[in-house]
Amino acid sequence: MYLGTKLREITFTNGEKWAMSPSKYVQESVSNCIKHVKANMSAMFNLPKKAINLFPTDYEPMEDGTPELDAEHASYYQQLIGIMRWMVEIGRIDIDTQVSMLASHVALPRQGHMSAALHIMAYLRDHHNSRMVFDAHEPEIVKSDFKKYDWQEFYRDAKEALPPNMPPARGRAVDLRLYVDSDHAGDKVTRRSRTGYIIYLNSAPIQWLSKKQSTVETSVFGAEFVAMKHGIETVRGIRYKLRMMGIEVDNPTYVYGDNMSVVTNSSKPESQLKKKCNSICYRVRESVAMGESLVSHLD
Repeated sequence: MYLGTKLREITFTNGEKWAMSPSKYVQESVSNCIKHVKANMSAMFNLPKKAINLFPTDYEPMEDGTPELDAEHASYYQQLIGIMRWMVEIGRIDIDTQVSMLASHVALPRQGHMSAALHIMAYLRDHHNSRMVFDAHEPEIVKSDFKKYDWQEFYRDAKEALPPNMPPARGRAVDLRLYVDSDHAGDKVTRRSRTGYIIYLNSAPIQWLSKKQSTVETSVFGAEFVAMKHGIETVRGIRYKLRMMGIEVDNPTYVYGDNMSVVTNSSKPESQLKKKCNSICYRVRESVAMGESLVSHLD
């Protein structure tokens, strides 16, 4: 056991791989939740007998107008959010978005939010078994999908910042991939979009995120561009850390997005960011210009 997860080697056709399963932590958490609800909350709340989806049908946390929780129930709601946030950290990526939406209401949770949190726990009760595999093999990357252009006219001296005191690299170089997307104006109250991304080191997922954006974007392009900026800034830090650990990163990060306009504006020097709010996110284009990343369209 490690931090609530069970690590073990699994045999695949292409060799042995390490896998991480949070199943035991999830089962213990759900069991404790059921006991607490029966002992302290049975008059108002209970776990549904069947939970096919993470949220009840058509439920929107931001539109919940049910009565506010009292101090005792609000405290337990905050505990549940903390428990589920840790589940996300140890591999339950599938609940990340829903937990993030409920976490926005920890300061003033309502009865509907508590019911939704218990619904997620019921879903985990029925779907506790999961495993994340860390595959060290190099991924199959179609490099012809990533077009290269001459950025000298726009970013003449653009170079990736390397750690000045990084140790000599040892072992094989690794590849990084970033898959990024956004949910435009997904919050029906504030109309803020949501950023989602997952980062792979070779074929192993190492970081993931689902988070509401801090700005309101009027266009799908703007929301996708902000999401890509956030993802690329995260990968930049990962590249720096890997080099400081003596791991060679000699290829650019391969970035995949599903918005063709964002891919074009990020890849072609002659494309212009006319809106000021988008041009502030110049780090995406700068990253491509310095060879730190390359962007391609993914259907």
